[in-house]
Amino acid sequence: MNMKRDYYEDINLFHSKTVIFWFAVLILFLVLYPFLFKNYYIYVANYIAINIIVATGLNILVGYTGLISLGHAGFFCLGAYGTVILMVKAHIPFLIALPLSSLFAGLFGFLIGLPALRLEGPYLSIATLAFGLTITQVVGKLDFFGGREGLHTSKLLIGNLHIDSDRDFYCLLIPITIIMIFIARNIVRTRVGRAFIAIRDAEIAAETIGVNVMLYKTLAFAISAFYTGVAGGLYAFVLRFIEPQLFSQMMSIMFLAMVVVGGIGSTFGSIAGAILLTLLDLELRNILSIPYLGKFLESLSKNFFSITGVSNIQFIVFGFIIIFIMLFEPLGMFGIWIRIKKYWKTWPF
Repeated sequence: MNMKRDYYEDINLFHSKTVIFWFAVLILFLVLYPFLFKNYYIYVANYIAINIIVATGLNILVGYTGLISLGHAGFFCLGAYGTVILMVKAHIPFLIALPLSSLFAGLFGFLIGLPALRLEGPYLSIATLAFGLTITQVVGKLDFFGGREGLHTSKLLIGNLHIDSDRDFYCLLIPITIIMIFIARNIVRTRVGRAFIAIRDAEIAAETIGVNVMLYKTLAFAISAFYTGVAGGLYAFVLRFIEPQLFSQMMSIMFLAMVVVGGIGSTFGSIAGAILLTLLDLELRNILSIPYLGKFLESLSKNFFSITGVSNIQFIVFGFIIIFIMLFEPLGMFGIWIRIKKYWKTWPF
């Protein structure tokens, strides 16, 4: 058994040669991915990467600090609109506009975190829910943000490079995603991360031993909002067009579902949950085109329900998945992964 002798061992990138090997395999796969798959699958990979950034940031708030947010679509909206407006109207380069808009989202996260000092559980959820709904309403009514018609993104230039395809954007997005994951992974293993976990496990005890609860709760909201702002800014250039209707309340619920399904308090779980629910979301949007199942649902809707409601079937599926996870595997996909590893380590015994 390898005993840890230093706190800095927690933030080492690699703990064994096995981890180094599989990480190298992953990087090789990511490098070859845009050359092996068609353009649609590259778009899917970009969409997954953006949701991974959101889930990773939200997991810092929900999984490690124990605070629930149903308003992260608002931070996502701020990041998207902030990046586009800074580029289109202020002519600021992308590599500057993206962090600036994300810091602005982080500032809002800090302000939203202040009520968290007095609110808990469902009351905090309602407060964040109100924030998410307010942001989309404000953006939709101001001509500066394009109103209900939305905004088109400008050309994406980085130096002399013109990024105009999903494959080009993939080469920019994947490195950003990997960097954001590593930063989040190390944050939760530092003094700050231990303070988050202490607040989650026993807030009164944490305050008793000297943890500044006010500071770390607001910091958790700010970091989580910053991550979501980064993802929002990148999302705008995946779609190349943004409008207020995109940032609905269901988007916030989707983000939270990714963390819950993947495994609360696990970076690996956030990644797995984001991948699973993103793929399900994209596939179930065209559920009527699925052989046999599509015809069955269409006839069922015509006879008993409204055919327009079939487009929302993915939310019913997500609900069943969350219920199943909560009943049978509270640790989510991360718990399933732990069981698989434990099984093969002890196989055939």
